[in-house]
Amino acid sequence: MEDLTSRALALGLAMGFDRVGVAPALPNPQTEFLRQWVERGFAGEMQYLVRRLEERVDPRLVLEGARSIIAVSLALGPEAEQTPPGHAVGSVARYARGDDYHRVLGERLRAYENELVALAGRPIRVRSYVDTGPVQERAYSAQAGIGWIGKNTCLIDPELGSHLFLGVVLTDLPLRVNAPMADRCGTCRACLDACPTRAFDAPYVLDATRCLSYATIEQRGAIPESMREPLGDRAFGCDLCQEVCPWNSRSGRRTPPDPLGLRARLAPRTEWRAPGLEWLLGLDEDSWRSATRRMALRRPGHRGLIRNALVAAGNSGDSALIPAVQRHAASEDPLLVDHAVWALARLRATSRARAAGRGSGVTTS
Repeated sequence: MEDLTSRALALGLAMGFDRVGVAPALPNPQTEFLRQWVERGFAGEMQYLVRRLEERVDPRLVLEGARSIIAVSLALGPEAEQTPPGHAVGSVARYARGDDYHRVLGERLRAYENELVALAGRPIRVRSYVDTGPVQERAYSAQAGIGWIGKNTCLIDPELGSHLFLGVVLTDLPLRVNAPMADRCGTCRACLDACPTRAFDAPYVLDATRCLSYATIEQRGAIPESMREPLGDRAFGCDLCQEVCPWNSRSGRRTPPDPLGLRARLAPRTEWRAPGLEWLLGLDEDSWRSATRRMALRRPGHRGLIRNALVAAGNSGDSALIPAVQRHAASEDPLLVDHAVWALARLRATSRARAAGRGSGVTTS
């Protein structure tokens, strides 16, 4: 078992992943906590979490005879410096700016499955997931010792930070498990204090219904008015609780080599580094499909992305966006009309305030 485990871990690294570890295919306190989390209503509209709840708690219900879970991680590459644009832009969560990580890591994990069978030298049961199945990747990654779960509920690697893609391979191979990594958040509260909607019910406990990522990606209806101003310029997701984390500081991070080009495939597409809000608001369904081809950014759909962009436009204070917003205020979609009307009221109020400031000789910035 010892030799097979070492070879399986080495194989994972050779396949291009940055970290590889093994956890037992058993329920653990982190997976069991999901029951309480769902019962408290923190899952919001994410009913897919509820439908296969028992499997998410116990991976042996996902793969019969499962004994080990191999967890892998891949860090995002460093962010390129950006030239400040001359127009209002929206922000997109870092993980969603390039090719769909489900596809990129999923393909690699399926290749890893095949190599594991060859390594075992006999038929084995094996199944992999990248944020698509009823397995809590983050919980098993922590148990496999490739990071710890921080107060912001993200997995943190002390060298790579928390901007990580995670995947798991369930197998009936009896592999040696790794020791979990100690929690190194200490007394730090940077992520908890930075959240503009106070989405953390407590350290390590996220109420998704108050999270801006949930609001812009998973929520299908209207964004609550109380969350619209805090949304700021966010068109998809929110990285704030990771941006303020000391473990993600530029000086404290390193990016491993990428000999197989996995990280390169996930590199940001130019148009999604800082997408112009006028451009976003002008996307019809066909142009949206073209612009988001093979991207996780498709998750909220065309309608959801326009909804988000309308809120970002209202927060921008850029009166040049009024015509683009007005077009959606005149649409036949009640959801978009609601958000467009809200955005127009914000933009016009800002415009009036600036005009009043100029008239009184007071300058505003």
